[in-house]
Amino acid sequence: MFGYIRPLKGELTVREFERFKACYCGLCHALGKKYGFAARFILNFELVFLAMLIWDENESPVMKHGRCIASPCRKKRFCAGNAALDISAGYSVILAWWKVRDSIDDEKFIKTIPHRFAALFLRRAYKKAAREFPKFDSSVRTQLKSLAEYESSGGESFDSAADKFARILSSGVPEGIPESSRRPLAELLYHTGRWIYLVDAYDDYKEDVESGRYNALIRRFPPEDGEFPKDGVKSLETTLIHSNNLISAAFELMPENPWTQTVENTIYLGMPDVLGRVLNGTWLRKRRHDID
Repeated sequence: MFGYIRPLKGELTVREFERFKACYCGLCHALGKKYGFAARFILNFELVFLAMLIWDENESPVMKHGRCIASPCRKKRFCAGNAALDISAGYSVILAWWKVRDSIDDEKFIKTIPHRFAALFLRRAYKKAAREFPKFDSSVRTQLKSLAEYESSGGESFDSAADKFARILSSGVPEGIPESSRRPLAELLYHTGRWIYLVDAYDDYKEDVESGRYNALIRRFPPEDGEFPKDGVKSLETTLIHSNNLISAAFELMPENPWTQTVENTIYLGMPDVLGRVLNGTWLRKRRHDID
């Protein structure tokens, strides 16, 4: 997906970072085990973050060693599968499927060929994930359709567009989460979704201006010489910091679990760091999925 939601490596201890990598690799193993080899290629940081959020507070991560597609010759440590990783794997497949379908609907035929191949490889995995998580699948389908209609109509409010994407993530609160945690988790996921949507819109701004594609920020902040207007950056930064503050407030209401320190690092340090780099132009999109 996006790759924006990640901890700030330099502020993690070596042990914490090794555990985070093990969780990342654990989601990869869960994707491969439940949905087939091709599903491993949709691995992303956002759903690792979800797995850490919904991890049972009484369940310590169990570590294993095994080979993977990124390290076929040397075994790597990974978290053994559990409910949190299985849910995140299923959600990953559903989100990837509808993102591919959305791209097919939006682009001209030639440009959709790679997406059509991706859909072919993901079809069986998607059907299985949709059977396991029908409520989430329905929410993603409904909200993406609503977002597509809003974008095709040239909707002018970036808040309205971001709201539709944010509702996708907020609907991802799994069954079985204690009632006391459901509301703060839903709030945290909602504002995380809003934050992701707007950061990605800024990251894609120049490319979308050049191609003529819809971007929720273009109407609010018209380009100057094809670039995002300098006086608009501070305004956008303010609303994104506000979302980050609301994420932090919701996080403080949630019970601690084995990943609390890493999640705390991600919210308080990782997200502000990514935001700063995106806004100042030093964020490298090609490294969105690099873990080291």
